[in-house]
Amino acid sequence: MKNQKGFSLIELLIVVVIIGIIAAIAIPNLLAARRSANEGSAVSAARTLHGAQMTYSSTYGNGNYAGVVGAPSILALQSLATPGLVDAVLGTGTKSGYNFKGARIASSTTEPAQFMFSAVPTTTTGVTQTGSRRFGIATEGVLMADTTLTDFADVAAVQAGTPLAN
Repeated sequence: MKNQKGFSLIELLIVVVIIGIIAAIAIPNLLAARRSANEGSAVSAARTLHGAQMTYSSTYGNGNYAGVVGAPSILALQSLATPGLVDAVLGTGTKSGYNFKGARIASSTTEPAQFMFSAVPTTTTGVTQTGSRRFGIATEGVLMADTTLTDFADVAAVQAGTPLAN
């Protein structure tokens, strides 16, 4: 019998199967970790936006907040990015797998000015899902979260949300 060096076909197939099993276990956990990191970044960005709005109101807004009155849009984010209150990436409305929008209510003789921000995942289904919760923050600074993956409609919708349990 000849002295052969190397691996047999069966040994190579066993190694490939073992690598496949390890990958099948690891990849879903990796994707879940990515979603979790995106959600953590969205929470942090929402808190940053709240602080930036407070700064904008007292320094640039003359008591009013950045953005337009009415439906949420990225104009508030752009208004906060222009003087450097938020970074340029967040000012575009998309950061770490989440889309951000903001709106405001102008002050009146009977009501103070108010604002809100909403963050929803850029991809809401499938293996490339970037998050499983939406986040909202309003003037009061209480971060809201739930599993409805559409934007909060207005300040009242954010205020009626479920507070994030930290």
